[in-house]
Amino acid sequence: MITDDLTTLLGPQYAALADTLAAAPPAIADGPSRCAGWAVRHVVAHLTMPARYDEQAFGRELAAAGYDFAALSETIARRDAERPFTDLLSDLRSDVLAGWVPPQGGPMGALSHVVIHGLDVTTANALPRSADDRATRIVLDHLADPATNPFGVSLPGFRFRALDLDWGTGNGEPFEDMAGELLLVLAGRQPRRIAAESGR
Repeated sequence: MITDDLTTLLGPQYAALADTLAAAPPAIADGPSRCAGWAVRHVVAHLTMPARYDEQAFGRELAAAGYDFAALSETIARRDAERPFTDLLSDLRSDVLAGWVPPQGGPMGALSHVVIHGLDVTTANALPRSADDRATRIVLDHLADPATNPFGVSLPGFRFRALDLDWGTGNGEPFEDMAGELLLVLAGRQPRRIAAESGR
């Protein structure tokens, strides 16, 4: 089944991100990210929540946040980012995290989560893309389809093509870049570029 296939991709993407960050200088923990107001350590703390909070603990945290998931994410990211960065990297390699699937997003939501947030930290710090080509292509296909793009991004009339892997889609004016940059555009991480491309 496709869902089972996607699930097997999760652990390797988390582990690859951990390896990429572990190989960087220690200062990477406080480096920037594409998530407003968050350093790398905040993004990693957010990504690894399921490794530290089981269903009951998460429920208690959510209740304490007034059932506001955005507020909960902010609270946990800032609180848990104070943990040693090496511990957060260990959480990225957790078997629990590798098997975690969000209740509403399913395996595709889980894969998109790690691939996109991985790019949030690697591209902001001139690090190589950590997600493998297969996972990147799958998420690109998901985001390039307006019917499945969860961010509401749609760029009709363009022919997307990745410069660093074999992927392309669409018809029209060429829109070419590295796969990670294309993915971030489709994830709504570059609103000015979206506006510029849409206004051609």
